[in-house]
Amino acid sequence: MKSELNNIKSSAGITLVLGGTGKTGGRVAERLKVHGVATRIASRSGTPRFDWNDRSTWEVVLEGVTKVYITYAPDLAIPGARITIQDFVEKAVMQGVQRLVLLSGRGEEEAQLCERIVQDAGIEWTVVRASWFNQNFSEGEFLGMVRDGAISLPAADIAEPFVDVNDIADVAVAALTQDSHNGEIYEVTGPRMLTFTEVAKEIAIATGREIEFIQVPKQAFAAGIAESGAPEEIAWLLNYLFDTVLDGRNAYVCDGVHRALGREPIEFAEYAHRVAASGLWKVAA
Repeated sequence: MKSELNNIKSSAGITLVLGGTGKTGGRVAERLKVHGVATRIASRSGTPRFDWNDRSTWEVVLEGVTKVYITYAPDLAIPGARITIQDFVEKAVMQGVQRLVLLSGRGEEEAQLCERIVQDAGIEWTVVRASWFNQNFSEGEFLGMVRDGAISLPAADIAEPFVDVNDIADVAVAALTQDSHNGEIYEVTGPRMLTFTEVAKEIAIATGREIEFIQVPKQAFAAGIAESGAPEEIAWLLNYLFDTVLDGRNAYVCDGVHRALGREPIEFAEYAHRVAASGLWKVAA
């Protein structure tokens, strides 16, 4: 522990990326390094180690840090997340952090409560409030479904403006490296609305395979998640998202990407063709 502290104290002006191995955090860290920004990636398997549930790990990763990209796993909606975010923000301010960039979720009351904690911290802040990720179909929970040819979820065919995590990462990096984004809430979405049926069709076109969306009963989905052995909080989150957030409340496109970056967000079709070309969605022989 002492040697870790000495190594950290020897650097100055570090940007800390929480969830630095995740969908957005990994991309944020890569971009910061390309920009020559001193970057520390925080994760439970990293050195020094960071764990949201172990407050004794917080002080070390915050040493020498001036800016923090905050992603909370699995989601800010999880019960207890608000208290944890409150405690972490207070600790960060006490240790000299000057800017916070928070990844938040659209249509989640619990996430908005966490946003207010960041906004009231008395330092520079930016909120990146994101819609559902494109990459859920390639790097997350639904990859196996796509490979199997059936996206089976307890979702009504309600449209959602899915956003590419590369857009989220670009917005977050801009907020971490440029002063002009301080005090902004960027609600980031893709450029158009897509139902899950339309998502399946876009992936089918890109892959040349038959991919369909199948709406399953919520009870059957919940039972399947429980039987899969998924952690309790993940099961709770998936049920919460389909039962609460995906009810039409977010069925509109926002201009956050354009406001932050001056360009249009990435199209789902572009994302789908890129992933298909990589071979990730191919069925194993």
